[in-house]
Amino acid sequence: MKSVTVKDLVERFSLEVLTGHSELHRPITKTKAHRPGLEFVGYFDFFPQAHVQLLGRKEITYLHKLSENERNLHIGNIVKYHPPCFVVTRSQEGLKYLKKYCEEEKIPLLRTSAPTSKFQDLVDLYLSKSLAEEIAIHGVCVNVSGIGILLRGKSGVGKSETAHTLIRRGHRLVADDIVVLKKISPETLLGTHNGKTKEFLALRSIGLINVSRLYGRKAFQDETRIVLDIELTKWQENALNNDLELEPRFTDYMDIQVPHIEIQLQPGRDVAGLVEAAANNWYLRQQGYRAAEDFMQRLMNNSND
Repeated sequence: MKSVTVKDLVERFSLEVLTGHSELHRPITKTKAHRPGLEFVGYFDFFPQAHVQLLGRKEITYLHKLSENERNLHIGNIVKYHPPCFVVTRSQEGLKYLKKYCEEEKIPLLRTSAPTSKFQDLVDLYLSKSLAEEIAIHGVCVNVSGIGILLRGKSGVGKSETAHTLIRRGHRLVADDIVVLKKISPETLLGTHNGKTKEFLALRSIGLINVSRLYGRKAFQDETRIVLDIELTKWQENALNNDLELEPRFTDYMDIQVPHIEIQLQPGRDVAGLVEAAANNWYLRQQGYRAAEDFMQRLMNNSND
């Protein structure tokens, strides 16, 4: 099971450590932070104890209003489940009772100045990416006009060269050679690099280039949502399907179906332009427009005149 540590959380969000300095190695394995509410009134049937526990103004104000005995009872009931950590938002004070129980149970108590809802959104996003199921594939990942695309094909077919042409046209590189795919949700696939190849593009006969240094920061982005899988293949005579609308095909990545397109290569063919056309056509489809349907409707209208 993938995990991050409480220390990773502290460093990522510059959190203040109030207690538990020696317990920052504790693992976090769940993707959503939890704000205990029902637990403070004694209902623990569905308490997500393995999640980061977030204490905002609502929770802390409620605890402040309790008598000392009630407060000790409610806090004591929660800490005995040993969640990975507690995070108090908005730099709230008066946490002596929380420190006491967290110190006794060796649970890190952290604090941030960020508003509760904003911090929860950031933590959830960070954990969903860090703990996501992932695989690595051979290929190139680019962002074309805001649309994430995988370029696949056999070694030497021209994936990196196509990516280079796209970058020169104003699009962005995400990863070359090794693309890391992360399953963020049942419908969302994120493409990114493995860190080592960040910003690098390998071009045959040229070698490695750093696209950010060569073409500016806008030539690269860290990650993108993958919506198209394009396979570059060698030209085969009489093998292209020239129907008005090709039969939909998909590639499966961790049970996520990504629309698949095959582009056959031939000297002089504008492959980068075809990738741009595929990206723009996908976008129009999301808006409900299909060129083939539009064309057929025009034919029908003309035949009725």
